[in-house]
Amino acid sequence: MLEILFIAVGLAMDAFAVSVASGATYRQVQVRDAIRIAVFFGAFQAIMPLIGYLAGLGLKAYVAGIDHWVAFAILAGIGGKMAYESGQIRKAEAHKDISSILILLVLSVATSIDALAVGTTLSLISTRPILHSAIIIGLVTSCLCLLGIYLGNSIGSLIEARIELAGGLILIGIGVKILLEHLCG
Repeated sequence: MLEILFIAVGLAMDAFAVSVASGATYRQVQVRDAIRIAVFFGAFQAIMPLIGYLAGLGLKAYVAGIDHWVAFAILAGIGGKMAYESGQIRKAEAHKDISSILILLVLSVATSIDALAVGTTLSLISTRPILHSAIIIGLVTSCLCLLGIYLGNSIGSLIEARIELAGGLILIGIGVKILLEHLCG
């Protein structure tokens, strides 16, 4: 359970960073917009692991002997990408009107691609039901995005890059943990 919570927080960091940046662009955040953003990001973060899990079930028989290496590579790759991107300047992202449904859909898909890969990883290493994990991932993302909108409205882009770096490091840490558990028994 704790591992899924850490994964959920790590996955939510992209959406949280976008929420913080978006909140910084509002003069006054409308509750309706904040809830819509949180629901979209949370729903996509919950759906993508389910899709990845189903895809991973087809691969499970082929990678059973090296599943720990695959899980490590996916999580370390996603975490490394997030850590690297945390140092990039994202001025364009901060100026998007995220309340637009089309932009919200695009951003929801873009920030949940990592969750698709994690869903594939969970199909290889996890014995717990994926629906439970997906619901936790979606709820954590929704809550963090709601917080992010209001936090961004208050303190803006001062913390955006650090948030994504933290999420990347969490995912790398979980990948290392999975690898060490398998290699060390």
